[in-house]
Amino acid sequence: QIVGASVDLNKILLDIDNTRMTVDDFRLKYETECTLHQSVASDINGLRPLLDQLTLARSDLETQFESLKEELIYLKKNHEEEMKGLQTQSGGDVNVEVNATPGINLMEKLNEMRCEYERLIENNRREVESWYETKMEEVNQQVHSSGQEIQSSNQQISELRRE
Repeated sequence: QIVGASVDLNKILLDIDNTRMTVDDFRLKYETECTLHQSVASDINGLRPLLDQLTLARSDLETQFESLKEELIYLKKNHEEEMKGLQTQSGGDVNVEVNATPGINLMEKLNEMRCEYERLIENNRREVESWYETKMEEVNQQVHSSGQEIQSSNQQISELRRE
């Protein structure tokens, strides 16, 4: 009986030791989880102001976007109305003056382009005149030769009538 009680006591002591180790393991896990929970909670608390700032910034940017979109629509509408008014006022004549950066002289460029086109027009006019004169000479030669043939034919007819 003593040996049996001793074995039972040893089993109970072993169970108590195992239970203590299990309790220690769970306590360690609990403390680790508590530390992790506190760390995550402090991170969340640290990020909340940033989230609030970003939300406010987003709201502000959305408001600015809507405002700019409305302004763009207004400017387009205003521009179209001004263009229609100017077109009806000018009766089809359009005179555009552009303010450009000082490095680019648009009037000089326009004058150069105008001179270039005038030169091209003059060259085309000369070519057409030359072609016209050549064709007129050919036609005159044909008329002259036809006139000579007619005159020759008339002489032959006259000679044949005399005979």
